[in-house]
Amino acid sequence: MEREIKVLVFSTNTISDPGIDLAGASHLDYPTGVSVISVPCSSGIDPRWILYALKDQCFDGVFIAADGEDCPFLSDCTKRTGEIVSRAQALLKENGLDPRRLKMAAICSVCAEPFVNHIRKFVESLKDLS
Repeated sequence: MEREIKVLVFSTNTISDPGIDLAGASHLDYPTGVSVISVPCSSGIDPRWILYALKDQCFDGVFIAADGEDCPFLSDCTKRTGEIVSRAQALLKENGLDPRRLKMAAICSVCAEPFVNHIRKFVESLKDLS
């Protein structure tokens, strides 16, 4: 039996949370090893949280369900979140972890199917890294 791949998802309260909730309400199946933490804005994620999840909490991957252009707080949220991903990937490399264990995609409030598709593909790619 295959080991379950564990993925931590950082999701935003007002934008991606409703899309992820819609996936559940629509009975769209995605891997059970997915855990979601809500944050106000994806640009507020600390790269050290990503390292902690992968190194200390034994997650196989971290997925950032970013606000994208819909962010209610910052007009440059996508740029800022991209910079966080770059810093986090560098931090992962410094700690001997594959930066492909981190993925970001914009997930909107009605993006249930895109979210499920992203997660399924990410989990499959993580199986190849394990």
